[in-house]
Amino acid sequence: MPPGADPASLSRYLNVAHDAFVTTGSADPALRRLVRESWQRSVEGGLDPEQALARIRLDEHSLAAIRDAHPLAAGMPVIRRLLVESAADAGLLVAVSDAAGQLLWVEGDAALRSLAEGMHFVPGADWSETSAGTNAPGTALALDRPVQIFGAEHLARQVTPWSCSAAPIHDPDTGAILGVLDLTGGDDVVTPQSLTLVRATVAAVEAELRIVRLSPAAHPPISSGWSAPTLEVLGGHGATLRHGATTTRLSLRHSEIVLLLSESGDGMTTSELGVALSDDEQAPVTVRAELSRLRTVLGPIDLASRPYRLRGAVDTDVARVRDDLAAGRLRRAVARYRGPVLPASTAPAVERLRDELHMYVRSCLLASDDADALLSFADTAHGRDDFEVWERTLSILPFSSPRYAQVMGHMAKLDDELG
Repeated sequence: MPPGADPASLSRYLNVAHDAFVTTGSADPALRRLVRESWQRSVEGGLDPEQALARIRLDEHSLAAIRDAHPLAAGMPVIRRLLVESAADAGLLVAVSDAAGQLLWVEGDAALRSLAEGMHFVPGADWSETSAGTNAPGTALALDRPVQIFGAEHLARQVTPWSCSAAPIHDPDTGAILGVLDLTGGDDVVTPQSLTLVRATVAAVEAELRIVRLSPAAHPPISSGWSAPTLEVLGGHGATLRHGATTTRLSLRHSEIVLLLSESGDGMTTSELGVALSDDEQAPVTVRAELSRLRTVLGPIDLASRPYRLRGAVDTDVARVRDDLAAGRLRRAVARYRGPVLPASTAPAVERLRDELHMYVRSCLLASDDADALLSFADTAHGRDDFEVWERTLSILPFSSPRYAQVMGHMAKLDDELG
């Protein structure tokens, strides 16, 4: 709301402008450009402003499964602590969507939640821009920026009594859009203070996701009473090795060796390691020297020889991605897949592993109907230039999705670049 604006006067103007647009298809130039363009996108997507009602796409079973696997589940305690508790006291609603615009959580004032059910503002509903018309969650998702929508700036008639402030939530590692945080209620929701509160909560959620991923507690034990060492090699120059309360950053060469040994069930000889580490086969004495230095870094992790192998299991983020893919947990796999395997490595065996994992992730996504997982992958640096991924996303993305036009535009850009 513009500073000093009278809500009642602004509402009267917006209702007149809304009626004129619905009748003539022409938007008053005095309307905010953001609103004009969103109205146009919505009607071009086939939305009927008088009849539109957000589609409820997820049943209880599907919703529960998505919530359990979604990366934002880890941020919900923060959202509840910073926003939901005060929102309930103030008579407001807090909603969290996924990257495709589907509402996963709607919490806050109980009476307002019952009232919002009439416009399908409920978990499982698709509040993408052209499914529900111009609205803060859907438009924030379409533009990838914080948005406030006041009253009759909403295009769907049933939503015009409401106002909302929303901001996208991004993956702290990849920058991909994970979803949107929204605050919905009356006129007081579209103040600068409300949007500041939403943005601050988003920043806290993104920080919490980063902390959770760095915390040893985020890596559960493989068997009861004993926590396996974990090796993280995705997206980083070198590996991070965690064992108990100890965290060690490995050199690139040591990262390569530990990764290859963790992948080898039967261990590797000096000669095999030499071939795996370089196109110019490493001299056995050089490999043995590196392994000797590695022993001092591994601490309690026992490095056996003849052949070289790690005694006991080492859990890797590569194995976790594979497990998630095999179990069909695509969103979780994409969230874990923060980047290529040791991208700085030129070791032949590591390059093969890097390519194999990327193709496995990619093939599972291309074979799926999970638009949210595809969008999350396509938004990352390692998926942004993958034309087939964008093409598959477009083929299953509802035309009502706020991302539909973005996907088409990005595909056109890629098509031009690829000739």
